[in-house]
Amino acid sequence: MKPSAWNEILAPGAVITDKKTLSAWAAEQSFTSGPRPACALKPTSAAQVQEIVERANAERVSLIPCSSSAPHFRGDTAPEFADAVIVDLGGMDKILRMDVRNKVAMIEPGVTFDTLQEAAHKAGLRLPMPLVPRRTKSVIASILEREPHTIPKYHWDSSDPMCCIEVVFGTGDLFRTGSAAGPGTLEQQWASGQAQKSPMGPSQTDFMKIMQGSQGTFGIVTWATIKLELKPTAQKAFFVGGECLEDIMDFTYAILKPKLPDECLILNRVALASMLTSTAQERDAKAKDLPNWILFYAVAGYEHYAQERISYIEADIADMARRHKVHPQTGLKDIAGLKFLARLSQSSDDPYWKIRHLGGCQDIFFLTTLDRVPNFLAAFEDECRRHALPPDDVGIYLQPTQQGRNVHVEFACMYDPTDAAAKDRIKNLYLSASRRLGDMGAFFSRPYGHWSDMTYAKCPDTVKALHKVKAILDPQGIMNPGKLCFKKGA
Repeated sequence: MKPSAWNEILAPGAVITDKKTLSAWAAEQSFTSGPRPACALKPTSAAQVQEIVERANAERVSLIPCSSSAPHFRGDTAPEFADAVIVDLGGMDKILRMDVRNKVAMIEPGVTFDTLQEAAHKAGLRLPMPLVPRRTKSVIASILEREPHTIPKYHWDSSDPMCCIEVVFGTGDLFRTGSAAGPGTLEQQWASGQAQKSPMGPSQTDFMKIMQGSQGTFGIVTWATIKLELKPTAQKAFFVGGECLEDIMDFTYAILKPKLPDECLILNRVALASMLTSTAQERDAKAKDLPNWILFYAVAGYEHYAQERISYIEADIADMARRHKVHPQTGLKDIAGLKFLARLSQSSDDPYWKIRHLGGCQDIFFLTTLDRVPNFLAAFEDECRRHALPPDDVGIYLQPTQQGRNVHVEFACMYDPTDAAAKDRIKNLYLSASRRLGDMGAFFSRPYGHWSDMTYAKCPDTVKALHKVKAILDPQGIMNPGKLCFKKGA
């Protein structure tokens, strides 16, 4: 199918054929690359998305949905096969509804974190954020991929904070999940006081969870409702340092169990220094003055008795700190706790903090429980030594999720992409460390690129089930073929 044929569906200028632009889709900031796509399409409505999917089915054209702008890091938008078409949803960037009473926003896929956070703050609400995302990151893309946010007390389920979605499946059918499915139109539901906040359904099937983590292999989401939380009127933030993770681990468990802090995360000194500096030299200098591990947490008060609430939570945590022999501080060296807290509610300055210092970064991340993290750290450090990766080039981020029941572990391996030897070293580390960590029980819940074969080889029953779902929702196999367990000929 010629790219010019898409002009029958889209507005002038919405079909991108520039080779340089298209080549950027083929080569991401990851070790997954593919052939240059045939073109990129920029729809502006769900109706246009539906027409694109219907035409793709008729012509057997592969579609790769994407809503975040470059740079891309995971490999999920790099084509696996020639003549694929990128469906760039970045132009669908409206906040369709802000429901203050029910604390929920309905947004299109092109809405970024700063845009939604600013609108939420004006309404007296806030959006739980992932750790300083890049400025071009789509909120819907992030939550569809289950990227963790920094407030574990508001993370009840793996799908949070996503509620309902509108999706065009690979069949071309437009479908709404949860309470958005009806009865009635959205406008009729709003008139009756509904807010499309309940994600389950329709019936007993949770279609929204089927879409989460699917890397665009089942359909294209055209809007979603996102849970928001009240914006605090007062906050207080603390750092707790430790020379080894065990120094702060039990204290972290203690404050998470009764859900005392709002923001709560652990960084190694390299990750914290990387977020706060502009050059590798500045990063290294700041990191030398920091403890090896830093627990950061914040407590909040709201409209009524804000300071009183902060005071009693602070007192409860102080009791726990004494028992666990740690010393919370409102600042760490020259880093003010409240200033760092404000940084967590915004996206990263450009360049993105993970690539700001050396130019490239390869993440390795998985889920486990906090008590098992020291064993994974020891194994990863051994892999770094084997591959001669300097420890000062690895930022480590531990994010408690689901109210502390498990933890997201993330190794940010920074390198110079113009140095061929360094790039090969990082790629070899990425492959060997992933295999070793997986064999130890690391749960790669988001199997991008090379992880997919490693992960799905261990669960053939899951692969069979997913192929059955694929046959229902995308029978022609046009949606992002080759990703996950949907390999060619499989």
